[in-house]
Amino acid sequence: MGRGKVQLKRIENKINRQVTFSKRRAGLLKKAHEISILCDAEVGLIVFSHKGKLFEYATDSCMDRILEKYERYSFSERQLVANEPTSPANWTLEYSKLKARIELLQRNHRHYMGEDLNSMSTKDLQNLEQQLDTALKSIRTRKNQVIYESITDLHRKEKAIQEQNTLLTKKIKEKEKEMEQQNQCPGGLPPPLLMTIGGGAFDDAAEATRNELDLTLDSLYSCHLGCFTA
Repeated sequence: MGRGKVQLKRIENKINRQVTFSKRRAGLLKKAHEISILCDAEVGLIVFSHKGKLFEYATDSCMDRILEKYERYSFSERQLVANEPTSPANWTLEYSKLKARIELLQRNHRHYMGEDLNSMSTKDLQNLEQQLDTALKSIRTRKNQVIYESITDLHRKEKAIQEQNTLLTKKIKEKEKEMEQQNQCPGGLPPPLLMTIGGGAFDDAAEATRNELDLTLDSLYSCHLGCFTA
């Protein structure tokens, strides 16, 4: 025997109504999470209890992005279908939406700053903690990337400076070697070669000296013979 159709109407008993709300809310949040994961969809769910307490779920815990996307989409749709001029009633409606949007942003900002947390439930605090953890991981990842890039750039500059230093040291040593060679050879001319293998240069100088002595002796000998003849 099948179950009969359940008639939907307000639960009069306050306790039963609260229990049903808690169960249905948990199931609704679970279904929103499942459709977000299984279907790769962006889901934004907002529930207010009869006491005005907020319960929400957003894909990647980013309700602001989803609301901003919804506002852009709904605004574009209104621009396409709206043919009548703007009336004061539309201004009031737009003002109410913008005011609610600003209040939501201000409330989220206070929560991110660690303020006004008394009205938040355990689930809300867990969601806020998850959002802050995600943001902190992103900040740390970016910080580590910036540090790594800075260290890499410093290593590159250090290597370039070392190469320049090596080149300058080589040039200095070459310059010192040239100065030592110039100091050993005054005037920058190499010393005369006095001897070679086999005595070639030395023998030539000795032969020239003997020739000069022979010429001198011949002239003197001729002079003395002329005197005796006279």
